[in-house]
Amino acid sequence: MRKLHKPIAIAENENHRFIWLGLDEADLEKGILTNQYLVVDNDEAMLIDPGGYFVFERLYKAVSEIIDPSRVRAIFYSHQDPDVVGSINLLEGFFPNARIYVSELWIRFLPHLGTLSADISGIPDEGVDIELGGSRLRAIPAHFLHSPGNFTLYDEATGVLFSGDIGAAVYPGNEWYLFVEDFQRHIKYMEGFHKRYLCCRKALQQWLKSLEGLDINVVAPQHGAIFVGDKAAMFLEWLRSLDRIGVDYLYPG
Repeated sequence: MRKLHKPIAIAENENHRFIWLGLDEADLEKGILTNQYLVVDNDEAMLIDPGGYFVFERLYKAVSEIIDPSRVRAIFYSHQDPDVVGSINLLEGFFPNARIYVSELWIRFLPHLGTLSADISGIPDEGVDIELGGSRLRAIPAHFLHSPGNFTLYDEATGVLFSGDIGAAVYPGNEWYLFVEDFQRHIKYMEGFHKRYLCCRKALQQWLKSLEGLDINVVAPQHGAIFVGDKAAMFLEWLRSLDRIGVDYLYPG
């Protein structure tokens, strides 16, 4: 019997919430699991990596129970993969007041998904700050991790870092959990993806350097489990230890 998991605020303060938008365990049978997030500040909201076609009904229902969809002012795409942008034609109809933020590299590819009339803002390679309500989120370059036009998103109000595909985990069989409890055990679900999909150590180290000075309380990836508190610190330290990844993993020597 399938199980529905309701949205959970993974971080919040008085007027600001960073929300994981739930899961239908039937998704386990349809492809790789994806996490969708909603940031709400006062009466404005931002969707983060809203996903493909088959998750849209669940996503829209969850958002509608939290905030009026007309108050969704921004949609952030970390990169161009179909599990990120696949529902774009639905989004512009159901969230009519949202501006889409995506790397400049991918704007000319989005029309291949259909006729688009959405307000699309290209993120320059160096990143951009996005205002939401009374708060600010920072699009931080993470190019070639794994996409050549790739961004992570830091929420200054809560210290949540949305890491996109960095931190992805692939569970065996029907196993699934939302928060990392046993970090050492969780590594085996992450290491295959990180070795094969992340371009190279230089790109990874550059992204980690760009995080220096940020107060990161939570790391929330698009796939897999969420890292909270000391688990977030463990995850970032594990990334620093990775050596042969991407081209060096595929073509040793």
